[in-house]
Amino acid sequence: MESMFGRHAPSLSALSDFSKLSHDDRSHLKKVYTSLSLTLLAATAGSAVNVLLGMFQGAFLASIVSIGLLLALRFNPDNGKNLATRLGLLAGFGFFSGVSMGPLIAHVAAIDPSLIFTALGGTVVVFVSFSLSALYAEERSYLYLGGYLLSGLNFLLLTSLVNMFIGSIFVLEVQLYLGLAIFCAFVLYDTQLIIEKSRMGDKDYIWHSVDLFLDFIEIFRRLLIILAKDDKKKKRRD
Repeated sequence: MESMFGRHAPSLSALSDFSKLSHDDRSHLKKVYTSLSLTLLAATAGSAVNVLLGMFQGAFLASIVSIGLLLALRFNPDNGKNLATRLGLLAGFGFFSGVSMGPLIAHVAAIDPSLIFTALGGTVVVFVSFSLSALYAEERSYLYLGGYLLSGLNFLLLTSLVNMFIGSIFVLEVQLYLGLAIFCAFVLYDTQLIIEKSRMGDKDYIWHSVDLFLDFIEIFRRLLIILAKDDKKKKRRD
């Protein structure tokens, strides 16, 4: 964590200094975070619906639907006339992403419902902290992470495939914590990349919010699993 922030960590005075961000930058980021909030609210609703109705067997189907909606959004670029359609696709993607997380949330709630709120609060703190670090760091200073992060994702995919055959608990632990670190770093990378894309003329704030949504969800998912595992271990010791 320290290496991520280092001398780029935002000071109290920096938190009120937006001088490095132009009016266009701030306007674009406002739209991105508004779209992100919409998607997170939809995901929350989807999770609640799944848990309350107990539709756990539909989680896999919901994952397929969410991927389909994401592809539909990707292949329906902004043309100035389809804003409502694209927002609907975005909200639908968030909703069904939330539905797909229903079984995990229900499982953790059965262990200790407070863990869900702890994980959510931790995710918000981590996401905001890394976002601020990206916004107040030197311009483009975290874009070099892109290659390393993609390599990290490939490593996680490879180890997941291998672990399907060996079933190692140790490998699962490594994937869990390494994945958490990777997606925290993705918040740094994606935030600065969004600003850079905006400056190069890419103003698709709806699609840009998808990257941050995925980062948020993956951090939340891993924190939820870590807290549940730790709580189980604690109860066994007691």
